[in-house]
Amino acid sequence: MIKAQGLTKRYGGLTAIQDVSFEIAKGEVVGFLGPNAAGKTTTMRILTGYLPASAGGASVGGFDLAVDPRSAKRVTGYLPENPPLYPEMLVHEYLHYVAALHDVPRGERREKVARALTSCGLEKVSERVIRTLSKGYRQRVGLAQAIVHDPAVLILDEPTAGLDPIQIDEIRKLIRRLAAEEGRTVILSTHIMGEVEAICQRVLLIAFGKLRLDAGLETLKTQGSLEQVFLAEVEKAAGELLGGAAEARA
Repeated sequence: MIKAQGLTKRYGGLTAIQDVSFEIAKGEVVGFLGPNAAGKTTTMRILTGYLPASAGGASVGGFDLAVDPRSAKRVTGYLPENPPLYPEMLVHEYLHYVAALHDVPRGERREKVARALTSCGLEKVSERVIRTLSKGYRQRVGLAQAIVHDPAVLILDEPTAGLDPIQIDEIRKLIRRLAAEEGRTVILSTHIMGEVEAICQRVLLIAFGKLRLDAGLETLKTQGSLEQVFLAEVEKAAGELLGGAAEARA
């Protein structure tokens, strides 16, 4: 469902990601791990069509983002780290608006919005103004806007950032349900080990813009704790980066 081949993104003289390649099959739930500024968000923005790659390519749902980005976006639901909410709108009004943006036929919008509200546990607050909701409920609205057009793929960037422990648990359960019961392919970025262990089947680890690891969660557990594996790979990447810089100066 998702394929990235040699993705590279440069901002002037800065290379944010370099030669990132991976594939995610239908129905997989994959955690995209990495320290802050590792390249997670850049990769996700390319996969959602918000950023063009400087080199390499990607496809979602069989649609090449460079050739047919509109079709790729139709099968993708995206929740950025800061949900794109309009705080002055009612919850159900906002979801109808998002459905229209995604070209959901007018005759299907009411049903799609109702389904998104139910899936995300928002029925009781559908008539509330978004700015009056708790942060946890606003995050639920963010998830609802990502699924209102019934996408096959969900791309979630730090979906529990800034939430309290109870809210984090609720959002994790919601994501698991969206994947398991509705059969969606999910990739979520995070730097929290527990997030991956609670939700995901597989791990992609990126550090300093390069993909360092691609393995099943159960396989990684045989090598020690996920945190130990994470730290070892990041330290190894840092060592290689510093070694290369020293050789370049010599």
